[in-house]
Amino acid sequence: MQRVSKRLNTSNHSRDVAGLTYIYPVVSRRAGGVSVGINLNPNNACNWRCIYCQVPELKRGAAPPIDLEKLERELRGFLHELTLGDFMQQQVPPEAQTIQDIALSGNGEPTSAKEFEQVIELIGRVKKDFPLPPHLKLVLITNGSLISRPRVQAGLRRMANLNGEVWFKLDSATREGRLRINNSQMSLNRVQANITLAASLCPTWIQTCVFNLNGQPMSDEEVRAYLNFLRDLLQQGVPLKGVLVYGIARASHQPEAKLLSRVERSWFDQFCEQIRQLGLEVKPSY
Repeated sequence: MQRVSKRLNTSNHSRDVAGLTYIYPVVSRRAGGVSVGINLNPNNACNWRCIYCQVPELKRGAAPPIDLEKLERELRGFLHELTLGDFMQQQVPPEAQTIQDIALSGNGEPTSAKEFEQVIELIGRVKKDFPLPPHLKLVLITNGSLISRPRVQAGLRRMANLNGEVWFKLDSATREGRLRINNSQMSLNRVQANITLAASLCPTWIQTCVFNLNGQPMSDEEVRAYLNFLRDLLQQGVPLKGVLVYGIARASHQPEAKLLSRVERSWFDQFCEQIRQLGLEVKPSY
C-alpha cells in the first residue's frame, strides 16, 4: 500500500489514494471518522448517473468480476496498517483517528457485483482477525435499485449479523426529480417496495443529497412530495432508522457540475427540521 502524500480530509475521497484496486480510506463526514471504503466498481460503471457524482469518466454498466482473493489481501493488509501500524498517526487528523465503518460504496452501484453475498461473507471473516472497535459498522451505500435480486437480499441478511446498515439513496420522490437528478426511471412504487424490503432485511437509513440546481434548492413541490413519501413509509410501519441529509462537499465530474452549488445553511436546517417533525432521526452533514 502506498503512503498518502498528505493527510486525509473530508474533501478527498479518491479511490486511488492508497494505490489499491478495491480498498481506499476516507475521512467521512457522515461516519464521523475513518471509513474503510470498498470499491466494487473499479471500472467506473454504475446503473445510474447522478448529476452530483464525483466519479470521473463515469459510464453506465455493472461491476466487473470481483477478484475475491485480491480483495481479501487488500482488506487484510489495510486493516493491519490501521490497527497495528502507524497509518492513523501519519495520515489522519487527530480528531478523526477512529475507525467508524467499513463501507461498500466506490465508483458505482456495489450491489451490481455478482459476488456481492460472497464479499459480505469475506468481510465478516476478515473482521474477526483484527482488534476492531466493537461499534464498527458495515455500511452499504446504495441506490437501492437492485434490492429485489436474491443475492443482494442474501448479502443484506449477512450484513444484519455484522452490525450492518443500508444507506438507501432517495434524492427525489417524484418521477421527474429522479430522472433529472439520478437519470433513473425507477417508479416511486418500486422505490417504496425496495426501501420496505431493505428495511426488513437490515437496518436502513434514507440518504438524501441536497443542493442548488441553477441557483435554486429543491422546490416546495418536491419538498412536499418527499415529506409525504416518508410519512407514507412510517404509516405503513417501515422500520426506518432515520435520514442522512448531506450537502455537496466535493466537485461533481458530471456535465451538470457548473449548475450545482451548496444550499444556504438556513434552507438546509429547515429541511432537516421538517423531517424531524415526522418523527424520524436526522443526521445532517452540511
